Amino acid sequence: MKRRGVCHPIVDKPFAPAAGVAPPLRGSILRLSHWRSGGGAASVWRMFIQVFTTGGTIDKVYFDRLSEFQVGDPQVQEVLRPIHPAFEFAVEALMRKDSLELNDADRAAIRARIEACEARHILVTHGTDTMRETARALAGIDGKTIVLTGALAPARFKESDAVFNLGFAFACVQLLAPGVHIAMNGSVFDPFHVRKNRELNVFEAESEGAPR
Repeated sequence: MKRRGVCHPIVDKPFAPAAGVAPPLRGSILRLSHWRSGGGAASVWRMFIQVFTTGGTIDKVYFDRLSEFQVGDPQVQEVLRPIHPAFEFAVEALMRKDSLELNDADRAAIRARIEACEARHILVTHGTDTMRETARALAGIDGKTIVLTGALAPARFKESDAVFNLGFAFACVQLLAPGVHIAMNGSVFDPFHVRKNRELNVFEAESEGAPR
């Protein structure tokens, strides 16, 4: 299911930007946003970010009657709603799984969808247990900056790292070079040189040749 970003266009068809509006940078995919404010209309180029959700802890919901967590609706939209981000985005749920349930077919489907997407800036929300494996499966996609992030506690929880991780990942996907990156705990990791330290419950870089 696709959900539009928080900036609502006046029209969907292309038209000439207002005088003084700068054109997009070459090699970047941006969208011309138009909105009404104070009785007038405004236009500005904004970067477009495609968000794909796959489930994981970040989207989990606690069902008290069942005494268990289940993956619920994507929370990216709810996190961004009060922030009014200065970029355009769309959210598409590819699947709703705990990352331990993801298999090779799921990762192939994620890769195929990203390859088919026209956007060059891709953010993927994912469970933390196998985020590294999915990131590695996305290696080699040309011309796109792909950032994976998630959370160690559900976004619905007051004391969750979800909001921080999402904000950091949205900044990273706009600034990093094309390739695949993991953005967790305020750091950017190479998926081929990172591990999840389950004892400390953090992501950490690992040196080349270290056990994986």
